[in-house]
Amino acid sequence: MTTPKELKYSKTHEWVKELDGGLVEIGLTDFAQDALGSLVFVNLPEVGDDVTMGEALGDVESVKAVSDVYCPVSGTVAEINEELLDAPEKINEAPYEAWLIRVEDVTETEELLDAADYEAVCAEEG
Repeated sequence: MTTPKELKYSKTHEWVKELDGGLVEIGLTDFAQDALGSLVFVNLPEVGDDVTMGEALGDVESVKAVSDVYCPVSGTVAEINEELLDAPEKINEAPYEAWLIRVEDVTETEELLDAADYEAVCAEEG
């Protein structure tokens, strides 16, 4: 399992990357994609939709199950990764490159973890 040190993480297995201009990029962690198995479908919000910290922003479907993806911030969807709609397996192949959404006008952020703390959470769930 890889856990890039420059990212922040939620306890629900999403990663957060701060971009220039106040944008925040959100994706699924390596731990999450590994636990889910081969992803076959991604359901994302629309550009302009409001997302709320702690609530589902969409879901992913694997050969095992459908799982909600929780938003670690509140704000407005600025962009979705259209590529994933046709190729959800990209999340399995490169979870830290296959971002799901970019959020602007972020008003609140849950208590995000650094890489070491996130790895401890994963070890407990092991």
